[in-house]
Amino acid sequence: MSSFNNLQIPSATTMISTAASAAAVAMVVRSFVREYVPTELQHLIFLKLRKFTSSLSSQLTLVIDEFDGLTYNHIFKAAKIYLRPTNVPSDTKRFKVVLPKKDENFSITLDRNQEIVDSFNGVKLKWRFFSNQIKSKYISSPGSRGPYNWSVKSELRFFELSFHKKHRDMVIESYLPYILEKSKKIKEELKTLKLFSLKNRMLRMRGGMNMWEDVIFDHPMSFETLAMDLDIKKKVMEDLERFVERKDYYRKVGRAWKRGYLFFGPPGTGKSSLIAAMANYLKFDVYDLELASIRSNSELRKLLISTANRSILVVEDVDCSIELQNRLRKAKPNNKSLHQSTKRKYEVTLSGVLNFIDGLWSSCGDERIIILTTNLKDRLDPALIRPGRMDVHIHLSHCTPCGFKILASNYLGITEHQLFSEIEQLIETTKVTPAEIGEELLKIEEPEASLRGLIEFLQMKKGKNL
Repeated sequence: MSSFNNLQIPSATTMISTAASAAAVAMVVRSFVREYVPTELQHLIFLKLRKFTSSLSSQLTLVIDEFDGLTYNHIFKAAKIYLRPTNVPSDTKRFKVVLPKKDENFSITLDRNQEIVDSFNGVKLKWRFFSNQIKSKYISSPGSRGPYNWSVKSELRFFELSFHKKHRDMVIESYLPYILEKSKKIKEELKTLKLFSLKNRMLRMRGGMNMWEDVIFDHPMSFETLAMDLDIKKKVMEDLERFVERKDYYRKVGRAWKRGYLFFGPPGTGKSSLIAAMANYLKFDVYDLELASIRSNSELRKLLISTANRSILVVEDVDCSIELQNRLRKAKPNNKSLHQSTKRKYEVTLSGVLNFIDGLWSSCGDERIIILTTNLKDRLDPALIRPGRMDVHIHLSHCTPCGFKILASNYLGITEHQLFSEIEQLIETTKVTPAEIGEELLKIEEPEASLRGLIEFLQMKKGKNL
């Protein structure tokens, strides 16, 4: 008992002083390593040093690497988007500003070795960003899909998230999911829409390259300016809204989260404009797929899995792309040469397109819209346009009085005029497309002269149709 009573317990001041001294030593070691140790060894030494200092602290640190092996870490990308100065106010003095190629918005992120303090549910959380140079290596490109999307990486990047140990469960169960969800919203607000098209065949055959090339999709069309019957327009908008909100429902009923649309009607009736309005309304990228440039069904599958989620895949004039005509029609005499017959083995088939739209491969992705357009619906095989493949059929016909008023507002900036009634009567008795009316209104900016020119055009067109 006497020896126990005589035991001297260090005072709180002594313990704090010791911990502070150890931390100071750790800082000296860190500075020495950065100055004299090769870059390749720094990461390993810092990991050991952080392990040592963490044993003296009540703080817990989560390391969020950019990659897990060769797989991209999505929480890293979410944190990078979330920790923008406009979203998380801070006293940080250094940020990195980049304007990516083919983009309209600046990318503002933490510069290397900078800290930022966030607050969540009254808890302070400290973020620090690290970036070290490494030997170049090939890794899977962030946000890409498929076997051909690789890029060269020469940086080792990661975040450290530090907080009190008692908040560990809150951070993992609430804070990190919050960052994932918040980053999605920020990404959508900053998103620059892209229009993707196929690279030429030789480039697509090369390994290690993306099969698509893109440009900024800056089409001005919207549902407000789309010259379409109001009832049809309302139907399309409501269907789109219902689709994007029903992820859980699609999974519940056992269906892939995709939607198929068939647009059919004469040329110039607004099929491409409707696609642009849908893309702008949903903020979905557009993939323009030319079936005639694809060599095989297997290549078609590769293209499908290389497209991103939240996108619109378009096949325009599908009846003209490849042989997808109605198989129920009487077969034509087969007088093809042996060369032509052999060539078809290397082209996309109807079976391949059906599997592409509604087969097992179609479930490799979420929130996708597939649109087929055609001038002649009855030329397409019924199996291609049945529900489950093409769920919504939209007939885009000649211009209506409602469509004309929208065009007059778009081109001339007017909603009423004494000549409207005469023009509407001519439109109801004349087959004229929105494209033709738009072209006439484009010729003269002065409303009165422009409308009289349109009346002359409609009268002349009506006379030809008699």
